[in-house]
Amino acid sequence: MRYWLMKSEPDVYSIDHLAGQKKKTDHWDGIRNYQARNFIRDDMSVGDLAFFYHSNCDEPGIVGIIEIVRSAYPDHTAFDPEEKYFDPKSDPDHPRWFMVDVRLKKKFRRGVLLKDIRAQKKLQKMRLVQRGNRLSILPVAKAEWNHILRMTGED
Repeated sequence: MRYWLMKSEPDVYSIDHLAGQKKKTDHWDGIRNYQARNFIRDDMSVGDLAFFYHSNCDEPGIVGIIEIVRSAYPDHTAFDPEEKYFDPKSDPDHPRWFMVDVRLKKKFRRGVLLKDIRAQKKLQKMRLVQRGNRLSILPVAKAEWNHILRMTGED
């Protein structure tokens, strides 16, 4: 099993949006960065866990845990000119972009804020806090995962 951090802007798609979906499950679409796409396509597997991270907001941070419940498949939003994430160079026979399905496992009562993550000596090597690392999907080391879980104060 691998661990991930998946970012979304809460005014676009928040953990509450996911919680409101049937079976608390939805597709994670709109990834338009090749490295993040490669993580989805090549490395994510059913059963992997990810932190749901609210980005580009007043208090960015980790707000819950999601599980990968369907492995990579073509992102249909790339093929539809009416979609925000349409890519005219992507084609259903040779898809460029992929997505996974995720299910909400847990919403934290109190999120783990980015400023608190940065303050942790044990998390200084975490990709999230590294300069220039702005990917919307990042791998998380098991030790980092466990440390952040302890920071939530939840069981």
